[in-house]
Amino acid sequence: MDSVPILKIGDVLLVSIQTDLQDEAVMALQESLAERISSTGASGVIIDISALDIVDSFAGRMLATVAAISRVLDADTVVVGMRPAVAITLVEMGLSLDGIKTALDLERGMRLLSADGALA
Repeated sequence: MDSVPILKIGDVLLVSIQTDLQDEAVMALQESLAERISSTGASGVIIDISALDIVDSFAGRMLATVAAISRVLDADTVVVGMRPAVAITLVEMGLSLDGIKTALDLERGMRLLSADGALA
């Protein structure tokens, strides 16, 4: 099982998803991210999905769940790097990513967290 790296950049945790995740990897990511938010006191989480060509309903639910976990632990979540085809697919499937902000790239995601007060 491939693990998803979680990098700390200041008060933000960066999660870069490079491949489609299977159930076990998603569960491991959720647990690892919750632990890292708690242990570091991170105020924001950026999930980079720029490497994903497609997102199915499972991946959409995974993003929503990760954002909910982050929110409960007092960290804002921004998804960056969403391709147009991915956005269209999510809308066509009726998946709303409640509580998740989006930005075109990592730099804009960091600015969004900064503007929201998630970054000191």
